[in-house]
Amino acid sequence: MAEPMNEFQLDFARHERIGLDEAIFCAGKTAGQIAAIMDASRPALGGLLLTRLDGDKFDALTPEHQALLDYDPLSRTAILGIPRAPRARPAVAVVMAGTSDLPMGREACRTLLFNGQPHEVFTDVGVAGLWRLMDRIEEIRRAPVVIVVAGMDAALVSVMGGLVRGAVIALPTSVGYGVAAGGATALNAALASCAPGVPAVNIDNGYGAACAALRIMNAIEAAAGTRAGFAAQ
Repeated sequence: MAEPMNEFQLDFARHERIGLDEAIFCAGKTAGQIAAIMDASRPALGGLLLTRLDGDKFDALTPEHQALLDYDPLSRTAILGIPRAPRARPAVAVVMAGTSDLPMGREACRTLLFNGQPHEVFTDVGVAGLWRLMDRIEEIRRAPVVIVVAGMDAALVSVMGGLVRGAVIALPTSVGYGVAAGGATALNAALASCAPGVPAVNIDNGYGAACAALRIMNAIEAAAGTRAGFAAQ
């Protein structure tokens, strides 16, 4: 039996409705379904972000479809077409506790890139060597939004929540031994943080953390426009 290729509906109005572009979660989809989605989106969207596209599935795409994608195997993301032009905005800080957190942090970075959001990356600044964080803290403090990517005990989340004025978004990762429990300990630590006002996204959800940051940046931009409008009256 031929594989059904049209069991999807793309959300072409998502950006107009919520300020975030359509993205395709590739886990659970076949290469044929992904190719069909790519073909359907090209006439209507200037670009498309694909997440959780593992190497085997990318290799299963036709060479023609592979050539259309900017593929990053570390984050398992791909960009079809052209990302949004960089916006004249302050940069979001993506702060990673360790090198092992790079795949998830990179997913957040690629999502920000696709949406035209400037960002700065700070890697390997976990609390096991707190001096590494303190060497960069003044740079991080300039960011209106900070995504904190951390596994194990996710202690960096609470530390960062007590050091910066901007919004802090916890991105717990599945990095860690034994009782780290695939990121459950990091998630619980972020949810139980004594630092006030620190929300958390799901384990390894770099895409979700970036979308939360984008919503905040969109709100900041809208508020600035409203204030400018009032001042001009």
